[in-house]
Amino acid sequence: MEIKFQSKEESNREQREAFLRLEPKDRFYRFLDLCESLKNFPVKLANKAPSDNFIIEIKTHDKNLEGKH
Repeated sequence: MEIKFQSKEESNREQREAFLRLEPKDRFYRFLDLCESLKNFPVKLANKAPSDNFIIEIKTHDKNLEGKH
């Protein structure tokens, strides 16, 4: 394992150049791998109870809504 000390800009440039050296199909597969790994990324879940949600209920069986439009 190699440890490098470099700026963020240098690191980003090096990663970009390494990525662009790949064949197009390998870039696509690298993208798919990234998408797959993101599903394991930790996310903060909302702790709200379902009763705290705002619910809109539309009833279409009302007499005022029936008829020809």
